[in-house]
Amino acid sequence: MGFYIRKAIRVGPFRFNLSKSVVGVSAGVKGLRFGTGPRGNYVHMGRGGLYYRKTLPSGTGGRSQAPNSPEFQQSNTEIEHEPLKEIESAHITWMVDSSSADLVTEMNDKRKKFRIWPFIAVLGAILTFIAFKNSETPTIALVIAVLTVALAVLASIKDGLRKTTVLFFELDPEIEALYQKLHDSFGQLSSSSSKWHVEAEGAVKDRKRNAGATSVIKRTLISLGIGNPPYVKTNVTVPSIPVGKQTLYFFPDKVFIFEKNGVGAVSYPNLRISVESTRFIENGSVPRDAKVVDKTWKYVNKRGGPDKRFKDNRELPIALYEDLNFTSDTGLNERIEISRVGFGDDFSNAITMLAKNN
Repeated sequence: MGFYIRKAIRVGPFRFNLSKSVVGVSAGVKGLRFGTGPRGNYVHMGRGGLYYRKTLPSGTGGRSQAPNSPEFQQSNTEIEHEPLKEIESAHITWMVDSSSADLVTEMNDKRKKFRIWPFIAVLGAILTFIAFKNSETPTIALVIAVLTVALAVLASIKDGLRKTTVLFFELDPEIEALYQKLHDSFGQLSSSSSKWHVEAEGAVKDRKRNAGATSVIKRTLISLGIGNPPYVKTNVTVPSIPVGKQTLYFFPDKVFIFEKNGVGAVSYPNLRISVESTRFIENGSVPRDAKVVDKTWKYVNKRGGPDKRFKDNRELPIALYEDLNFTSDTGLNERIEISRVGFGDDFSNAITMLAKNN
C-alpha cells in the first residue's frame, strides 16, 4: 500500500505550500493571490499566459522571512459466563505524553470552537418566513433567503478554518522508507477477510456446555482505512483503525486517538504493540482466509468428545486468529483481531522501527 506526500493542501481559501525551507501560505481568487513564503510576502496576478509577481515589503524592513526551526476464545451471547470485563482505554484527556501535549491542546481547543453557520441559517430562515408572511410581494423574502445562503456558506468556510489543524511533514528518506513499510504492513492487515474490535472478555462458567472454551469475548466487525482525522489537514496519507468510540490514526511520528469529545496522542517510543495467536471456536462461518486448526463439539465430555446427552450437539471449527494489543503508560488499551495469521508482526515491527528513528 503506497502513500504519498503532498506538497500543497487547501484549507478553505488558503493554500499551504511545502518547500525545502519553510511552509508558505497564500490566499485569493483565480488570477489574484497574496501569500507569504521563504522569500517574503508577495502578490501574484494574471491570466491567459500574462502574469505579474511582486515581492512585498515585510514588517522587518524588507528582509526575507527566516526559515522555521527543525522542530482459546469464543464469541457467543448465549454462553453462560462471568461478567464481561471491558477492554477500553483511559479517558481521552489522560492519553497524552509530554512530547505531544502542546499539539494536542491546540487541536482540542480548536475542536471546541462553536460553529457560526447554523445560527446564521436559523436566523435567516426565521427572517425569511416573517418577510414572506408580512410582505405583499415575495421579493424581500427572496433577497433575505439568498443573503442567508451566501452568509451561511461564508460562515461554514470560516468555521472550517477556525476548527482545523494543519500538519505538514517533511520526511527524510529513512523515515519515508519506514513509513512506507508501515503502510505496506497496514495493507496486509486490511487485506484480511475479517477484522474485529474486541470490546470485552469474560471467563466461561461451564466449559463442558460451551464447546470447551475458557473465555468468551464481545467483538464487532470493523474496516481499516486510509484518511485524515476530522478537522485535520495533512500532506501525508494516514492509516486508521476504529476501536469502538475511538479511532487510531497512525502518523509518521505518533498515533493520534480521536473520539467525539477530544483528541489524545501517543508517540511511537511510548506505544506498545503485542501480537499473539489465539484459537477461536467459531459458531458461525469461518472467514475464507482463516486457518482451521482443530474441531470441537458444542457440548463436550470430560475427554473432549461429544456429550451424547444432547441431541442438537454439533461439531464446531476451531480457527487460528491473531490479536494485536495496543497499550501505553498513559492509558491506551485496545485490541483488534484479524482472521489471517502472520501479518501483525510486520505492523508491530514497522512501529518499532519508527520509534527508534523518531
